[in-house]
Amino acid sequence: MRHARDGATAAMNAASQVLAARGKAEPQEFDNADVQWATRARDGVWAPTRDRQRIHVGIDCPPDRAATVLRPSLRVFVGIDVDTDIVAQTTADGIRLVTVVHGPEAPTSFRFPVGLAEGLALEAMPSGGFDVVNLRYGATVGRFYTPWACDSLFRPLAARWELDGGAIVMRLPHEGAAYPVVADPHYGI
Repeated sequence: MRHARDGATAAMNAASQVLAARGKAEPQEFDNADVQWATRARDGVWAPTRDRQRIHVGIDCPPDRAATVLRPSLRVFVGIDVDTDIVAQTTADGIRLVTVVHGPEAPTSFRFPVGLAEGLALEAMPSGGFDVVNLRYGATVGRFYTPWACDSLFRPLAARWELDGGAIVMRLPHEGAAYPVVADPHYGI
């Protein structure tokens, strides 16, 4: 297993190259007091909804995966699976779980268990994302945007969400890709 600091550096370098190439349309890192990260990947993050409730998003991985905290708004979870790291970023309106796949042995699906406050539900959108809906008012109070992904040659890959019980699963086919591959699951209000 890679050393945590070396792994964090490799994940950050891969993510930075792709995010810089994508430009200013990407959500920027922001120190958002409404977002609370746990120290372990499995315990995830608590993020706000537009109606001032909170959702919980976990990362399905071994229970001992601790964060390498680079700044309060940026952390790296190294080795969440074979050849896979997550660069977790706080944004002004939510979170990003930038998934970095370093090789062909990495999985092609990633589970993010979602805990919703009472009265909230996930609703699939035609775009491929999921809205967090307040059932009482029928209003969208948060959104899991459709994930995008590309390889190190900036070729797009067909990342998509699926709902599996209480988890959103990102499917990331990366066969034949140039590594590292970067995928960007993003939640915001």
